[in-house]
Amino acid sequence: MHSTLLILAAGMGSRYGGMKQIDAFGPSGETITDYSIFDALHAGFEQFVFVISPQMEEDFRNEYLKKFPSKLNVEYVIQSLDKIPHGFTVPPNREKPWGTAHAVLMAKEVINEPFAVINADDYYGRKSYKIMNHFLAQICEGAPGQYCMVGFELQKTVSEHGSVARGVCRINDRGYLNGMVERTKIFLQDEGIVYEDDDSTVHPLDPMSTVSMNLFGFTPDFFDYIEEDLKGFLKKNADNPRAELYIPYVVNNLIAAGKANMTVLQTPELWFGVTYQEDKPKVLKAINDLVDEGVYPEKLWE
Repeated sequence: MHSTLLILAAGMGSRYGGMKQIDAFGPSGETITDYSIFDALHAGFEQFVFVISPQMEEDFRNEYLKKFPSKLNVEYVIQSLDKIPHGFTVPPNREKPWGTAHAVLMAKEVINEPFAVINADDYYGRKSYKIMNHFLAQICEGAPGQYCMVGFELQKTVSEHGSVARGVCRINDRGYLNGMVERTKIFLQDEGIVYEDDDSTVHPLDPMSTVSMNLFGFTPDFFDYIEEDLKGFLKKNADNPRAELYIPYVVNNLIAAGKANMTVLQTPELWFGVTYQEDKPKVLKAINDLVDEGVYPEKLWE
């Protein structure tokens, strides 16, 4: 059974103004996503599906896709506001996408096998993809609700330049996720890593805590569960122009209802990404060090 990598890239349109403006980090203009696909390919993934915004389609189809070898199985789906369940309409003041769970749902018609989900602008490391693909390869088709996530140590995911949002995981003694608590303002202080809650109170966090970086593994039944949660979300949040339906929300609901198990897989890899513009030099150096060490060729797709 082959596995698919679903790459959430729709949010990049708003940050970068289209695919061709995406930051280059490799010596030949490679993006973080290029390295993710290269790593996943070497880990055994065979199909790659991007979720993009409507504004990105022209650049993506005419420029970005052309860099990949013709034998690479790459396609895309579009996350648009009007792709919502029958009976619902888009509020006139809605501009923001419906969130990461909605983005995953866009791939329902093109993915029929176990699949992994990543953020387009996060670097997860090759071992993370190997760990993920090994799990997906063990899932039999008749076993829905057997999900997984690759967890990172919190201390390997914070930024020196400001706060970050992370899903802090609660894991039981069988290695299953009990739930994720979304901490939207985690930052470094002199005494360690802390988070600020809604009333501005600061609390310490264990630097060895496992956090989610949106590297999940699912079976296709997950699409139906998203659709159900999306209906409830739209009923409740139609008038909130900023509300979004996130993957962890759907996962937490399924775990609480006993409909799914999510195995937490630990990775030794360092995560990195560009949360702030000041993070970019560090990421550039990390990528170029990996090229110098021979982990990646200088020209990734030649």
